[in-house]
Amino acid sequence: MRPRQEIFVSLKPPVEALVRGLAHCLALREVSAYLAGGFLRDAILGRPIRDVDLAVEGDALAIARAVGEELGATYVPLDQERGIARLVFPAQEDEVRYVDITPLRGDIVADLASRDFTIDAMAAALVEDHHLELVDPFGGREDLSRGLVRAVTPAAFEADGLRLLRGVRIAAELGFRLDASTLTWMRERAGYLEGVAPERQREELVRMLATDRGSWALRTLDDLTLLERILPELAATRGVEQPKEHYWDVFDHSLETVEALDFLLAERPPQETRWATFWRELWGPLGWLPGGLDHFREELSEGHPRLAILKLGSLLHDIAKPQTRTVDSRGRVRFFGHAAVGARMARAIMERLRFSARETRLVSLLVEEHLRPGQLSSEGGPPSRRALFRYFRDTGEAALDVLILSLADHLAARGPRMRVTSWRNHVAYVNYVMARRHLEESLVEPVRLLTGHDVMEALGMGPGPEIGRLLRAVEEAQGAGEIHTREEALGLIRRLAGVPVPQAGVEEAPLSSRPFRSPNGG
Repeated sequence: MRPRQEIFVSLKPPVEALVRGLAHCLALREVSAYLAGGFLRDAILGRPIRDVDLAVEGDALAIARAVGEELGATYVPLDQERGIARLVFPAQEDEVRYVDITPLRGDIVADLASRDFTIDAMAAALVEDHHLELVDPFGGREDLSRGLVRAVTPAAFEADGLRLLRGVRIAAELGFRLDASTLTWMRERAGYLEGVAPERQREELVRMLATDRGSWALRTLDDLTLLERILPELAATRGVEQPKEHYWDVFDHSLETVEALDFLLAERPPQETRWATFWRELWGPLGWLPGGLDHFREELSEGHPRLAILKLGSLLHDIAKPQTRTVDSRGRVRFFGHAAVGARMARAIMERLRFSARETRLVSLLVEEHLRPGQLSSEGGPPSRRALFRYFRDTGEAALDVLILSLADHLAARGPRMRVTSWRNHVAYVNYVMARRHLEESLVEPVRLLTGHDVMEALGMGPGPEIGRLLRAVEEAQGAGEIHTREEALGLIRRLAGVPVPQAGVEEAPLSSRPFRSPNGG
C-alpha cells in the first residue's frame, strides 16, 4: 500500500460551506466519514464539483436521514438493500445538488479495493479543512497526472456491468485515455452490460454525448463491442454503401456526423486547423443569433443537455437506410422513405432506453426532418415564404437543431472532400433561413385571424375535422403572406368550401337564417 499523503484542495465557497456543514454534522454524531469517488478526483483536478460522495461507518441510511433533516435536504433511499442513500439539495447555481452516502465495506482500504477505477479509488477523512490526508492504495493520483483510466481489478466489471460504460464516459469527460490492460478486461467482459437496466445505460450514453469527445466515445464502445449492445439497430448500417457523393458507408457516416457536431457545438474553435476553420465559418456568420450556442446547452430533462440529444438524433438519422436501400436499373442507390421509417425506429429506441417524452419527440423529429432543409428551395433559389412557414410550423422548437444537423450531415457526407467554399454556401443558406425567422415573426406565430367558431358561423357548418383543415389553410396562407385581414381569411375559407363570396354592395342574409351544412358539405 502506498503511504498516505497530505493534499490541498481548493473549493468554491458554496461547495466548501457544504463540506464543512457535513463534517460538523457527522462529527456531532461521532460518525467517521470519508470523501471519496468523483468528488475527490474532481477536487484534485480543480474541476467543477457535481456532487459529493461520502463513505460512512455505520447505518448509512439512518445517518443520511438525520443529516438531511439538519441541513434541509431531501432524503432519498437509492438502494435500501445495499444501504445507499442520496441527499438532494435545492438547485442553485455553483452549488452541489447531490450528496451520496454509502456504508464502508470493511475498513477504508478494503472499501476502495471494491471500487472501479484507480482515480475513483481514493479517499480522505472528512474534516472541516482544505488540507486532507489522502488514502490512495492503488496509485490513483499518479494515474490522474498521467491522464489514465485504469481499473482496480478485472472483477470490477463483473460486480457491475455499468462500469464498462462508465470507464469510457469518464475518459471522455476528462480527456483521458483508457489503460491497455483495462481495455482488454472490458472487451472480455462486454457481455456483463446486458444485465444493466436500460435507464442506467442511457445516463452514461447521454453523458458521453454531452462531451466534445462523443464520437471518440462511440468509436471506443464499438471497439469494445458495447455499442451494438446498447443500440443493436446500428449493426445493420455497417458496410452499407451509399451514392458516390458520400465518402463513408452508412455506419461510419453516422459516427462522422456525431464528430462534426462535437466540434461544431464546442464553445470555442477546436485545435485541429481544418475543424477550426469550419467552426469559425459557422459561428462567425451566426454570431448574431439570439442565444447562439447556449441554445444547445439547455437541459431537456435533468442532466440531459440539448446538444447530447441532438448528437443522439444525428447518430440515428440514417438508421433505416439498410431497410430502404434500392438500386435502380442504372445502378443508382436510393433510400426512399428512410427518414419516415427511421423516425419510427428512433422512437422505439428512445422508448426502450426510457427517455422522456420530450426527448423522444425531438429525436424522432430530427430523424424525420433531417432532409427538410435541403428541400426548402426549388431550382436553386431562396425558399418561398410558404416553404419557410411550413418548415417552422413543422419543426417548432427544433428548427435550429434540424438546420445544424443538416450542416453536420453535409460535412460528414463529403468527408475530406468538403471544400470551405461549399461549406460557406451551406452556412449562408442556414443563416438566411434563421434570419427570416427572426425578422418576420409572422412566419412562426401569425396573428390569428379566425377562430373555429368564426368558420362555423361563416359557413353554416357544425364541428368537425373540416373546420381544422380550413383553419390550417388560413394560417398557411397568412404565413405565406397571401392574406392579411379577417375579410381576406373569410374569403379564402368560402372559396375552399365552395360557398359563394358575397358581392360588394349585396347584403348577406343573417347567419341564423342560412341552412345548416355538415362538415362533408351535405
